[in-house]
Amino acid sequence: MLRDVVPEAARRFGDTAALVDGDGVPLSYLELHLRSDEVAAGLAGKGLGPGSVLGLRLPACAEYVVAYVAAAKAGLVTAGVNPRLTAAEQAKLLDVAGPDLVLDDRGAVDELRIPDGVAPELADDPDRPVAIVFTSGTTGTPKGAVFDGRRIAAITQLDVGEEWGGGGRMIASTSLAHIGFMTKLAWYLRRGTTTYMLHRWRAADAMRLVNDVGITSVGGMPTQLAMMLQVPDFDSYDVSSVATIVLGGGPASPALVAEGATRFGAPVSVRFSSTETGGCGTGTAFDDPPSSEVGVGLPRGPIRITIVDADLRPLPTGEVGEICVHSPTTTRGYWRDEAATAALFTADGSVRTGDLGRLDSQGRLHLAGRSKEMYIRGGYNVFPAEVEAVLADHPAVAEVAIAPKHDDVMGELGVAFVVARPGAPAPSLNDLRTFAAETVSSYKLPDEVRVVDALPLTPMDKLDRRTLGEWAVGSAP
Repeated sequence: MLRDVVPEAARRFGDTAALVDGDGVPLSYLELHLRSDEVAAGLAGKGLGPGSVLGLRLPACAEYVVAYVAAAKAGLVTAGVNPRLTAAEQAKLLDVAGPDLVLDDRGAVDELRIPDGVAPELADDPDRPVAIVFTSGTTGTPKGAVFDGRRIAAITQLDVGEEWGGGGRMIASTSLAHIGFMTKLAWYLRRGTTTYMLHRWRAADAMRLVNDVGITSVGGMPTQLAMMLQVPDFDSYDVSSVATIVLGGGPASPALVAEGATRFGAPVSVRFSSTETGGCGTGTAFDDPPSSEVGVGLPRGPIRITIVDADLRPLPTGEVGEICVHSPTTTRGYWRDEAATAALFTADGSVRTGDLGRLDSQGRLHLAGRSKEMYIRGGYNVFPAEVEAVLADHPAVAEVAIAPKHDDVMGELGVAFVVARPGAPAPSLNDLRTFAAETVSSYKLPDEVRVVDALPLTPMDKLDRRTLGEWAVGSAP
C-alpha cells in the first residue's frame, strides 16, 4: 500500500511539505519519495528484503518516516520502538521483533542512501507484512500486532475511501511507532496532509504550532486535549484554523468534549479502537452533542461490535461485557506468537479487545473500562471509567481517575485522584459524592479523594493505571 501511495502522492503534491520536523525543517512529498527510494536501494544492497525485519528506535522525525516507507518499498516489515520507553523496555520489544537491522539514530538512515537509487522490483503481495505495532500496555510480555498491505488498505479505505487531496495541517501527537501513525500514514499521504512532528509532545508546544502554522485538525488522547486546555493564557492563542478535533486512546468525558469544542470553536469526534483493531472501531459524529448518551458512538464502516461474557457468549443490549471487534482492519495476529494469536480471536474472527462496555438500543458503544481495572467493593463490581465519566463533569474537576485499595471490611475501596481546575477550590469527598449521587449508585462512589497536580501517564500519554494503583495503596505521587 505505502509502496504505491508514495510515488502517486509525490506526483500529485510534489513540493508540498509532507512532514515538518521538530526543528522546523520541511520534507516535501517528492523528497520523501526520492529519499525513500534511495534508502530502499540501500536496504536491498545489504541483502534485506521480504522476510526481513527493520527495527526503528528513533524519535518523531522525518528520517523515521523515510526509513519506514523505504522498508515497505523493499518488502521489509518495520517494527517501531517508542524511544520514551526505558532501555530495558525497548530491549524487550526488539527481542520480540528479532530485527535484522536496527536504526538507532537519524544519521544511520542517511548512511543507507544510495544516491539516485531506486526501490527494487517486488511482486504484488497484499499479504506481505508491513508493520509490527506493539501493544501499549504497561505490564506483561509485549506483543507485536502485525499489519500487512491488505489491512492497511482496508484502514485507508475506511478513513478516506478513494479520495485524494483535501488534507490540511496536523500534529503527530503520538510516538511514530504508535498504531495511529504506523497504519494510517498511507491515508495521511493520500490526502496531501502536512504533518508537524515534535521530538517530544508537550501541550505548550502543540498550542504554539496551532497558533503559528494554522493547524487544521487537532487529534490525540483525551489527556492531551485536557493538557492543552490547561496551558496558561490559552485564550491568547489563535485557534481559528482548527476545523475538527478527534480524540481516541481512552475515554473522553462529556465535560472535556464540551470544553474542547467551545474553546477551540471546532466540533469533536470521540473514537474507540485498539492497537489490534488497526486503530479503527467506533466514533461519534461531529454533530453529536457532548453527552454521555452518545458514548463513543457507532461502529464505523464495515465494523461490527459484539459484547460477550466470560464464556464468549453474546450479551443482550445494555449488559456490560468484553468488547469484540470484527473488521477487515484488524491485525492478522501477533508476531511469532501463535498462542497469543489464538487467544486474541473469537470463533468468528472477532478481536477480543479486553475492554469492557455495553451497547445501547441505538447500537452506540459505551465504555466501562478494562477488565483488569474492575474492583469489588462489598461484593459489587465497580468499573472506574463509569464513575470517572460522571465525576469529570464536576465544575471544579479538570481530570479525575480512580484506583482501588485494600480494605479488611469491604474488600476494596475506591480512591479518586483529582486535578482541580485552575482557580477552583479542590473538591472534597462529600462534594464529589453529592454531585454524582443521582447518577451513580452509592457503592460505586469513591471512598477517598486525593488532590494531585497531575495524573500519571504512560509513554503514550495514556493514564498509567499501574502507577495510580501504587499511589492508592500509599506510594506518594
